[in-house]
Amino acid sequence: MGRPLIWYTIQNLKKAGISDIVIIQGPEREVEKTLKDYGVKARFVVQKRPLGTGDAIYQARGLIKGSFLVVGPHKLDLDNYLPPLLQKSKKNPEGVVLAGVKTISPWDYGVLKIKGNKVLGIVENPPKGKEPSNIKATETYILPPDFFDFYEKLTQKEDNLIGAINSIIEQRGAELVLLKKDSVSLKYPWHLLNLSKIFFSFQYFKKSISPSAKISKNVIINGDVFIGKNVTILENTVINGPCYVGNNSKIAANNVFRAPVILEDDVMTGAFCEIKNSIVGRGTHLHSGYVGDSVIGENCRFGAGFITANRRTDRNNIKSIVKKEKIDTGLTRLGAVIGSDTRFGIHTGTMPGVIIGSGCNIGPGTLVFENLEDNTTFYAKFERVLKKSRR
Repeated sequence: MGRPLIWYTIQNLKKAGISDIVIIQGPEREVEKTLKDYGVKARFVVQKRPLGTGDAIYQARGLIKGSFLVVGPHKLDLDNYLPPLLQKSKKNPEGVVLAGVKTISPWDYGVLKIKGNKVLGIVENPPKGKEPSNIKATETYILPPDFFDFYEKLTQKEDNLIGAINSIIEQRGAELVLLKKDSVSLKYPWHLLNLSKIFFSFQYFKKSISPSAKISKNVIINGDVFIGKNVTILENTVINGPCYVGNNSKIAANNVFRAPVILEDDVMTGAFCEIKNSIVGRGTHLHSGYVGDSVIGENCRFGAGFITANRRTDRNNIKSIVKKEKIDTGLTRLGAVIGSDTRFGIHTGTMPGVIIGSGCNIGPGTLVFENLEDNTTFYAKFERVLKKSRR
């Protein structure tokens, strides 16, 4: 909704009274450049090589004096459980405080090893059937001042955040805050669709229509809808909120938006375009067609008649391939995940759960059944058969 995800997390930290924020980023410094545009004050550290979370935190050791909170940049719901974490930290300032929550797929996460009410450690991605519990850690930890002493003793340091945490737990124990409902996760790209629902419950989302928006008289707007500056919406379009339409977007006639829908700035749609439960990135243009339960990147182009299939014919859960592994998404409705700067010709489509990279070019009449890597050109193969006419 016009801001980077990390912006919302920083606002939640400020609400909890945390103002000394260190952000660890890659050598391109994209986070630092972006947040300066939003007036965010923080200290920035560069991790030169992607050697894991433990190594990333280690780069910030010179800026940390006492106990410190480690949190992923996408924890938009942090204000729901940060206060009890801070309270627990006062009881055990030399130990570890962490948040946990029950999960139906413990093999996908770091899972807590528990005996009674005592946390014994964290087991990362345990094999199916050998999970020590069904409670996963939620990427939110309060760590003691001497965390780095434990980290430096490890022989394998690259991604050994969990190893260092387990060493501290073994000596000093851990305090656990067990959450009643799951926290925001971004392990897989389709988790963004769950995230979009949270956005509309934020105080930052407010139902409004900009005075500069041009909306035809017979457009129907239901529910909580935000329409940004210089937006144009033409005849017979129906918008069922919650929905966010970013600045300078142009919505053609006879469109249908079914909540929740987020269209970032400068999105354009053609006539007879339907979008349902999807996120569309800045500058993307869609012609006629259907986009359902999908995540689309920035500056994409879609020819007329583009369709995302978002349900299996047997209505079972949709499976998606991630790093050559078939993952049960737990969803019966999921369209496509499409990277930025990708182009589709006319009469194209995607099967449920397909992931398409950035910079791809999909030829006309092509139905994409499998994932495509970045910068792939993919055309359906047509065979032309000529038959002699009978006389």
